[in-house]
Amino acid sequence: MKRIKDLMSDKVAYVSPETSVTEAAQLMQKHNVGVLPVCEGQNVVGIVTDRDIVVRNVAHQQDPSMTPVRNVMTTNVESVSPDTSLNQAAEIMAEKQVRRLPVMENNQLVGIVSLGDLATQAKYDVELAR
Repeated sequence: MKRIKDLMSDKVAYVSPETSVTEAAQLMQKHNVGVLPVCEGQNVVGIVTDRDIVVRNVAHQQDPSMTPVRNVMTTNVESVSPDTSLNQAAEIMAEKQVRRLPVMENNQLVGIVSLGDLATQAKYDVELAR
């Protein structure tokens, strides 16, 4: 059975709660990602997505260069371990209505997995079954 460690992205860019929304958006663009974990030291204290930036900052006409990520991030982030099954991760995403999950091991961020990663794997598995 495939596990999260088999398809997670293990090179994860992240920001601090004090990083400006502008800097976070630029980092997302640089790494071609739509999510950044928000970390204080080794601890993940939140997650900020491209949607969070649009809905919680841009739509309110706030200055992204003056707004810290902590004002737009989501807290109480659901996470998975590298040994979580793909089915379990998909169930968590469906239940919590999220598209990305940080991957944590020994309370440290070791990767991230997205709904797109799971969908690509499912498509591959279907093709193999044919």
